[in-house]
Amino acid sequence: MAKTSPAQFVREVRQEISKVTWPTRKELTVTTISVLVMSALAALFFFLADQLIAWSIRIILGLGG
Repeated sequence: MAKTSPAQFVREVRQEISKVTWPTRKELTVTTISVLVMSALAALFFFLADQLIAWSIRIILGLGG
């Protein structure tokens, strides 16, 4: 494995960072909102699924009522 000097490493890092396509503020906002909405929908789905399973188990085992 070839050794790289710290100065060479920094040059290569800067060169790679210049290749990165950074999102615009609008893209970042839309993506963030999308992630938050999808996370909330997933949380709601799993909450409802958990409640349904718990209700089914209570009915099957005859608990709580």
